[in-house]
Amino acid sequence: MTPQSTTPPTRDQILQQLQEAEVKFLRLQFTDILGTTKNVEVPKSQFAKALNGDVTFDGSAVEGFTRVEESDMLLRPDLGTFLIYPQFSREEGERGKVARLICDVALPDGTPFDGDPRQVLKRQIARAQAMGFEMFVGTEPEFFLFERSPSGVGTTVTHDKAGYFDLAPIDKGERIRREITNKLVEMGFEIEAAHHEVSPGQHEIDFRYAPALETADRIATFKFVVKRVALEYGLLASFLPKPLPGVNGSGMHCHLSLFKGGTNAFADPGGEHGLSRTAQQFIAGLLDHAGAMVAITNPLVNSYKRLVPGFEAPVNVAWSTSNRSALIRIPAKRGNSTRAEVRMPDPSCNPYLALAVMLASGLDGIEQDMEPAPAIQRNIFKMTVREKRHHRVKELPSDLREAVDELEKDDVLRRALGEHVLDHFVEAKRAEWREYNATVHAWELERYLDLI
Repeated sequence: MTPQSTTPPTRDQILQQLQEAEVKFLRLQFTDILGTTKNVEVPKSQFAKALNGDVTFDGSAVEGFTRVEESDMLLRPDLGTFLIYPQFSREEGERGKVARLICDVALPDGTPFDGDPRQVLKRQIARAQAMGFEMFVGTEPEFFLFERSPSGVGTTVTHDKAGYFDLAPIDKGERIRREITNKLVEMGFEIEAAHHEVSPGQHEIDFRYAPALETADRIATFKFVVKRVALEYGLLASFLPKPLPGVNGSGMHCHLSLFKGGTNAFADPGGEHGLSRTAQQFIAGLLDHAGAMVAITNPLVNSYKRLVPGFEAPVNVAWSTSNRSALIRIPAKRGNSTRAEVRMPDPSCNPYLALAVMLASGLDGIEQDMEPAPAIQRNIFKMTVREKRHHRVKELPSDLREAVDELEKDDVLRRALGEHVLDHFVEAKRAEWREYNATVHAWELERYLDLI
């Protein structure tokens, strides 16, 4: 794969496109610390003001942003993210076209806001650039399609009973995937593949790799489009990592590569496994920080019900060039396609924070000249405890509480996230864990009520 670059449109060019396309509303989109996409929508009369970055919003109303007494925040649009939404329904067409811009969040004086997840990623991108690198990312986000009740409430009844790569009529999601793909293509995505996944009602749509910031923006857009199209079909699209017991959960494998001067810095035909020293160091950094990184890449209580043996999700902190039981796999292609596939993340994560901590971890491995343990080519799931210990294979945290504990102890990731994001993220996740821990679940009642 060879990186490509495009020149973003100017303010005047966007205003002209808005006018020519007869756009009626412009969405100024941003993301809170927990990864929820937010937006402020402005009418045609405010387009110029919005493009100047002069639209404000109440930051105290957004999860983890700021206090009431410091509530005014500015939305500074990234002009390179401009797009006009396709028509999702007849009603939308009647109301007029809608466009969007993804924004950076700033303080009233124009200073970038430390609590903006997009700024967290941009800081790590700048750090990589100072070292001469640019990270490119390709993702494989998975999701489930569920039926809705007659009243419109989502259920966990899957839309079909199909399996991996099945075809219609068994795969009832084929038409919806095509509709999602068409909408994404209209919005400038290059879709590489779409197919039914392993579990009933589970699907995957892959889009082309891109620079880290662009990929994070696309993940946020992708999730919106999937949910919006599913709604038009009367279905619920869910990115919950493990919505159903006994079947595979939804992951979001991330394929990472560093480029330097237009060349893949991970590739070295003379290196072990065809990997450069830089690639080995980057992999070592990912492995070294995996126990803390998982709090960000797998941020829900539910995430750790996917990260269990037996369902193709990694639980072992190791890497391999030949099997999928390891946390990091090196796909077979080399040259400019050389990359590290990180198999741990799930699609519930904040994409900006997730890519930021992965990049920060890999860069730390380069800066500290880390050496990874030897690659393991065996199925790690079948290794004994003694064999794992011999190969220096550790396990990921088993729940969200343990993962947050590890995050708080990791100085590299603490610095990468910044004090504001770290403190608010940890506070929210500890509250989530306390609430979950205090809840009586159906499993407990089924197992114990009649016995005790």
